[in-house]
Amino acid sequence: MADLFSVEGRIACVTGASSGLGRQAALTLARRGAKVIAIARRETELEALANEAQGIHPLAADLTLRNGLSYLAHEAAQVFGPPDILINAAGVNTRQPAGEVSHDAWDLTLGLNLSTPFFLAQALVPGMRAKGWGRIVNFASLQSYRAFPAGIAYGASKGGVAQMTRAMAEAWSGAGITANALGPGFFRTELTARVFADEALAAKNAAQTCLGRNGAPEDMDGPLLFLCSEASSYVTGQILMVDGGFTAK
Repeated sequence: MADLFSVEGRIACVTGASSGLGRQAALTLARRGAKVIAIARRETELEALANEAQGIHPLAADLTLRNGLSYLAHEAAQVFGPPDILINAAGVNTRQPAGEVSHDAWDLTLGLNLSTPFFLAQALVPGMRAKGWGRIVNFASLQSYRAFPAGIAYGASKGGVAQMTRAMAEAWSGAGITANALGPGFFRTELTARVFADEALAAKNAAQTCLGRNGAPEDMDGPLLFLCSEASSYVTGQILMVDGGFTAK
């Protein structure tokens, strides 16, 4: 059973690795034997991450620069070889009410949350195809399915991630590359800092789950390893909600 969920010897590329669930993903994979290229803008945070586990190589880059993604994929492949696994965890939520959404905020949100995962995957797929094996794990959201206040841009991007994941599966799974998404509930990260700063709101969100609590970073480890390993070899095009049952109620 341990072999079924093993990522030993795999090469993973993790975006948004300097904080939050991207950071947790990088540590989880590295501590279980994968080689990890950790990508984010903040070099200091990436260096600190690399010091926490063996096998993590920090690669600082601005993922909003779409024209640089092909080169970034090339650079990532020079570290340990072509990646087997891509974790698209980088994201942004500008939290603007619908009537106040600016062109720049809309473009930033849709660009980083939706365009970047696709074009980075597009650039890394040839390496996976050559091996006949690959895992793409996107990050969906509660807002892939539900509308939240001041979330129209974020919700549009995450609704797009859900459909993009299904389309990636249709396009690439015939080559042995599965594409799935994790849909986190409320986890305490930089992206949700405003939510957790309001203790009453955080408690309300916890009460809306079936389990009666918000997520802890380690709650993502098992689902992540499942989607990155042989355990999920016949699972593709799916969104696995890791939300304590929030969307079940």
